[in-house]
Amino acid sequence: MAPYESDDSTSAGEAEDVRAGRRKAARYVVPVAVMGVAAATIGLVPALADSGDPDLPKISAQRLIEKIAESDVEQLSGTVKISTDLGLPDLGGLGSSFASGAVQGGEDGSSADPSSKLMELASGTHTLRVAADGPDRTKVSLLDSAAEYSLIHNGTDVWGYDSASNEVYHSTVPKSEGGEKTAPEGVPATPKELTDEALKAVDDTTSVTVDGTAQVAGRDAYKLLIKPKQSGSTIGAITVAVDSRTGLPLKFTLTPASGGAAVVDAGFTKVDFSKPAASTFDFTPPKGAKVTEGDAAQAPETSRKSDEKLGEGLEGLEGLKTIGEGWNAIAQFDTGGEGVPSGSSGNSDVDGFLDSLGDQVSGKFGSGTVFSTRLVNALITDDGKVYAGAVTKDALVKAANAAQ
Repeated sequence: MAPYESDDSTSAGEAEDVRAGRRKAARYVVPVAVMGVAAATIGLVPALADSGDPDLPKISAQRLIEKIAESDVEQLSGTVKISTDLGLPDLGGLGSSFASGAVQGGEDGSSADPSSKLMELASGTHTLRVAADGPDRTKVSLLDSAAEYSLIHNGTDVWGYDSASNEVYHSTVPKSEGGEKTAPEGVPATPKELTDEALKAVDDTTSVTVDGTAQVAGRDAYKLLIKPKQSGSTIGAITVAVDSRTGLPLKFTLTPASGGAAVVDAGFTKVDFSKPAASTFDFTPPKGAKVTEGDAAQAPETSRKSDEKLGEGLEGLEGLKTIGEGWNAIAQFDTGGEGVPSGSSGNSDVDGFLDSLGDQVSGKFGSGTVFSTRLVNALITDDGKVYAGAVTKDALVKAANAAQ
């Protein structure tokens, strides 16, 4: 059966058109990317909190996906509640050091750098206030009990402000042309982005159906249900609530195959599609604030070059290939070095963190460590080979054994 399962028939040609250009990388990258995007761009992505089942006209999964693609909403404001549960142990001070290290890169790091603050969305529950007026004006404010962090993109300026430290981060980007996004990579832009990433995984190994209706933040919506057909994936299902009038995703929930709480549950509690006031995106550094100028290399052209360089680096990994297909696909490569045996780093905090995630395994391949979350698992063998994907530990061991 074609991946879009509904009461309406869909020709093989139509299904192939939807899948065109997505299948090569999406097979193993997208299940991982879903979580990556959730951590980095979840700021404007909506959550699942049904408050009713509105009576809406029937729609096929194919047409609902088209409706998402056709959505042209550029103006909105509202409040988003986000919960993320990867099942990671409490990082304590180690988490802070990781976040700090991600942005410092030297002595000029700033607590207002977005790459530091956005990492906080990778765990726990957070409330965000969001606003957008086209591709050149967006604002996301991460609310805390005693402080607030705001990330503002206004024209060619990107500002980050941390009220707790009274620090400001500033960088510049080119003005967009034809609606093209120009904000730095990793900065939240639209609710549609996370859903687009999930849809890249849709192929013949995927079931996509319309699973009733819901009401989110007072808006009537259809529920799109995306599920792997194969067993062995750690992903149970992805549910997206799509606004019935605008086609904009209003909720995104990713549940694991193991059951329990959602890995990602993010969504609007309030939303307004009227044009925000222009002053919403104005920002002037407060008196006495420390201002750190970011690298203008965050512009799309430089980001593109960085992505190309990363791609070249991946291609340089010995034996990079994909094992299996669809949601069960596993990325395999050779680091060319040793694995990550327990206690190897010499840092007790880091070793303790790795040990808390790791599970020693062995087989025909030898021995190694499986590092697990509720979504993505990776087996690193003691001779430096890596097997990673949104699959179970047993699937990784089986793949490593078969590769011998």
